[in-house]
Amino acid sequence: MTATASTPAIGMSLREPVAAPRRRSPHHSAPNARSSTSRKRTPAPAAPGAGTNPVRSSARSPAKQASRGHTAAASAPSPRRLAISSAYVLLPVYYAVLGTLALYGLHRLVLLLVLRVSRSSVAGEEGGADSADVQDSAQEEFVWPLVTVQLPIYNERYVAPRLIAAVLNFDYPADRLEVQILDDSTDDTADRVEAELARASGRNRPLPLIRHLRRENRQGFKAGALAAGLDQARGELIAIFDADFVPEPDFLRRTVPAFRDPGLGMVQACWGHMNRKDSLLTRAQAVLLDGHFLVEQAARYQAGCFFNFNGTAGVWRRRAIEDAGGWQVDTLTEDLDLSYRAQLAGWRFRLMTDLAVPAELPARVNDFKSQQHRWARGSAQTMRKLLGRILRSAVRPRVKLAAVAHLTSGICYPLLVALGLLLLPAILERQESPHLLLWIDAPLFLLGTVAVAGCYAAGQQRAGRRGSRFWFEVPLAMSIGIGLSLSNSAATISGLLRRGGVFARTPKIPAAAGNPPALYRSGAVWSLWGEATLALYFWVCVAAAGLYGRWWSLPFLYLFAQGYSLIALGGALPRLGRRAQTT
Repeated sequence: MTATASTPAIGMSLREPVAAPRRRSPHHSAPNARSSTSRKRTPAPAAPGAGTNPVRSSARSPAKQASRGHTAAASAPSPRRLAISSAYVLLPVYYAVLGTLALYGLHRLVLLLVLRVSRSSVAGEEGGADSADVQDSAQEEFVWPLVTVQLPIYNERYVAPRLIAAVLNFDYPADRLEVQILDDSTDDTADRVEAELARASGRNRPLPLIRHLRRENRQGFKAGALAAGLDQARGELIAIFDADFVPEPDFLRRTVPAFRDPGLGMVQACWGHMNRKDSLLTRAQAVLLDGHFLVEQAARYQAGCFFNFNGTAGVWRRRAIEDAGGWQVDTLTEDLDLSYRAQLAGWRFRLMTDLAVPAELPARVNDFKSQQHRWARGSAQTMRKLLGRILRSAVRPRVKLAAVAHLTSGICYPLLVALGLLLLPAILERQESPHLLLWIDAPLFLLGTVAVAGCYAAGQQRAGRRGSRFWFEVPLAMSIGIGLSLSNSAATISGLLRRGGVFARTPKIPAAAGNPPALYRSGAVWSLWGEATLALYFWVCVAAAGLYGRWWSLPFLYLFAQGYSLIALGGALPRLGRRAQTT
């Protein structure tokens, strides 16, 4: 049979080369003829992998290997092709990040333009309640409404007595004033509060109704404490102060008359800075806060757009809080959340830039980072909660646009980190096309950087600060803001993904307190090593940009390097100091 006859032929081919077929006599027997036929047909169907002649294989092998090697070499990407491929990925991402940051810079320029065209004076914004309001109220026999002052405190042994003394010194009718001390403390703060109240009772002046309210737990944190106090409050107006603030005696007399407007829901004062000159960190914070209040908040207010209550140094109409749904605990920025809900409900807000309440700035980098982390996370949570509601509301388009820019501004933190990492590679990628750097990159960078610097500079001018320190403190504040971007990026992403969280209080520690116990210090921050690594990376980038002659990029790279270095060193040095004390 064919299969049986082919087997020897295959076996023979495995042992020796195939010889030319011999002539056979036509007188051979039939079986031999069939066998010859089988042998002739055998080589045709032989598969390469099943019975291949080794001599043929070895003869063809070098040629095949050479062919395969040539194909592999042809298919392997060349260095130039790899560079082109990386450019197609790198540059679009780089320009998307840079362009988005430039858009937020453009928004800041719009805010500056609003302030420029506004005819309002620095002292007393549009319709602001100033001393003239007090005189008018006296002439009209204004009836002072009942005001409840809420003081939410948690482990504030160093500053709580000072705040209580300031509030009890208010120049306001005592029979129209109620003070609630909302004390969730777990240390000896309550004892210090009682001692201060005992001292106040010995003074020869009438005291308002004072209630020291304690809770068994911190459910809802600050928002929960404010809500619990509101349930027991008697006042038509609610004034709120954090523990590190020291309001002046005339605070209520300057703010309360504004509520003659029945549509007004909240009055916000600015923040002063008691320890501004203590360190580079406090100087930078003061610049950042002045820019926020005197430029960003002021421009939104003057343009008729939404702006927010800043959690303290403000007065609410109780009905506005209740109409908006009250204090809610699903975000870490209950003040921002309530502000937008109240304005969506139709209540108007007022900003008083001529009234500043002195406050203590965080003196330690880790405390400052903890505060900013909470604000960034809570802002992202509020954006997630309310952005859709704002877009669906019936407010004017420009109000919606300003609200979107405000609530989404937290995405600038991860964009800053991405921009810093992409900057030098993107510059080196286009060494042969410097015109792109000149006509595209440089204008976008200037738009973002000049806008931020302009806001902070305008804030200092409106605060009446000029001189040589002015030109030093503004770049310092910008670099500190960049240095926070890694920690705040994580906070923003976390806020977009999760609701609520632990309300990490910002320790309030006067300089006179010295080295406080661990309870009054923020712990080591996880981002310290990341910030140190980024600082080292950006110093390398500064050196590389100098070597390659990319001079225009040096100021931007320097801001990144300085910012991450200051935050990393500031976070590490207190830790090293504590370690030295324990060894």
